[in-house]
Amino acid sequence: MSKEARPSWDSPMQFVLACVSYAVGLGNVWRFPYLCQMHGGGGFLIPYLLMLVLEGIPLFCMELAIGQKMRLGSIGAWTAINPYLGGLGIASVVTSMYLCLYYNVINAWSFWYLFHSFQSVLPWAECPVNSNRTGYLEECEVASPTQYFFYRETLNISSSIDENGGIHMGQALCLLLAWIIVYLFIVRGVKSTGVVVYFTATFPYVVLIIYLIRGMTLHGAWNGVKYMFTPKLEQLANPQTWINAATQIFFSLGLGFGSLIAFASYNHHNNNFERQAIVVSLINSGTSVFASIVTFSIYGFKATFNYESCLERMRLLLLNTFDLSEETISIENVSSWISHLNYTHPERFAAIASKIEDCSLEAELDTAVEGTGLAFIVYSEAIKNMPLSQLWSVLYFIMLLLLGMGSMLGNVTAIITPLGDLKFLSRTLSNETINGLVCLLCFLLGFGFTSRSGNYWFTIFNEYAATFSLLFIVFIEVISVCYIYGLRRFEKDIEDMLGHRPNWYWKVMWAVISPVLLISLFIFYIINYIQGGTPTYQAWDKDLGKSVVKEYPVYGQAFIALLLVSSVSCVPLAALYAFCRRKQRGTPIRQQTASAASSDI
Repeated sequence: MSKEARPSWDSPMQFVLACVSYAVGLGNVWRFPYLCQMHGGGGFLIPYLLMLVLEGIPLFCMELAIGQKMRLGSIGAWTAINPYLGGLGIASVVTSMYLCLYYNVINAWSFWYLFHSFQSVLPWAECPVNSNRTGYLEECEVASPTQYFFYRETLNISSSIDENGGIHMGQALCLLLAWIIVYLFIVRGVKSTGVVVYFTATFPYVVLIIYLIRGMTLHGAWNGVKYMFTPKLEQLANPQTWINAATQIFFSLGLGFGSLIAFASYNHHNNNFERQAIVVSLINSGTSVFASIVTFSIYGFKATFNYESCLERMRLLLLNTFDLSEETISIENVSSWISHLNYTHPERFAAIASKIEDCSLEAELDTAVEGTGLAFIVYSEAIKNMPLSQLWSVLYFIMLLLLGMGSMLGNVTAIITPLGDLKFLSRTLSNETINGLVCLLCFLLGFGFTSRSGNYWFTIFNEYAATFSLLFIVFIEVISVCYIYGLRRFEKDIEDMLGHRPNWYWKVMWAVISPVLLISLFIFYIINYIQGGTPTYQAWDKDLGKSVVKEYPVYGQAFIALLLVSSVSCVPLAALYAFCRRKQRGTPIRQQTASAASSDI
């Protein structure tokens, strides 16, 4: 496909919505609120917004500029910049492939929960009865109905990664459905994606607004919101707070996957990507804060519900133990009664001392949960206690699906765009066929995540498949643009597209600040990984009804190492391949670079 015949977005708004749909994902809902909770509530916004300015917006703008100038996917764009850098695009494609394999599994879980929401009683609202119908299932009783539904009904999880078990057919069908929908969304490239993003980028905000209105009317919601906006400024002295702020900005914007380069490659030559980079970055961060307000209102409701339930249990325990009238003890004065009865009736109180719980609203609010634990357990726990719980469940899981599907559009585009740019593929296969084969391959490779041990492999991919490689990829990107391609040359390219050169802010960020931040994060990741010792994972123990820590077996550790190395090794291997080809042809590198920049891949 020639650059002249390359399809393009129907309008700049389509491109902005595609970037918003891609960048605003599940991490905004389940990762950012967790970080706020861990690092000082509203005080976390200070390092977060600072990192947005120093790292997020400049790197986002750089990737858009590369894609729009080269009008190629990641592999073609970096090869055009320098033949030795083709491996950078390949590394991005490999990382995006890893992400696609496990990310769509989350969409499959959302489908599973959505389908089970259309019942008179939500299946995670109460424990199922045992086979003798004499009581509830023991695993559910020792855990909770929401945990049981997630770990047993949804995952049918094994007790360790070593126990494979069979395929969960319900999950397998949900995963198939998720991939079919992804294919329908991207079947005609930007022509179909451009239509879909109007819905995937906007409807989640409708649901969030509805949830905000509902959340603020829930009993105890303000306890959660106050908790979020009460800054604990002492956390600013914690280096981990700044590191987490930087990594959250980095991954939330989707840098390094090649998706932004692919999206921008369908822009018109004079599109104002600079303004769009700022707008999309601010929308993404604003959404994180907005989603946190919604999440903390739900947190407040759940924490208050659990706190008052604890007080009510203590009230009933005291009433049943001591000769007191019903009106004597209320949940407002139960704590003082515990102290009073312990002082006046020490012997009788000693008999129930082991049953006394320490009820604390602050402790409930301090319980930090992220990821699937927040999305599928904590939220489900809160939803089941709401009036019209089925309605709120349907809305919530539709929102999760749209957030997940919107991100999947970018993830898959990062793969299919570079493949579509390859002449030998585009000459023999139609774009629809290439897109279908990519989706089919990802589905087949991701099929193992629906086995009983699949969630443990999901965790490996989630924790190790992208973080290390993306830090490496984006660091090499910014170094390549500034010091190999040349910052002045890059400035001229931007002037050619926008009519003006980038100001001092962009140049200082690209040349100095962002590389320093990236290399610091990269070094920290390596040190943290080495000091962490043997990698561990959370295994579900059905007898205890909770997760326990286990070490990965040797083959699991070897697979982690393979994931860490496989994508980043593409960069030196492709450079070595380019060098060998150059030696065979006897072509000077400058001539080869000029040739690559002036022709299609």
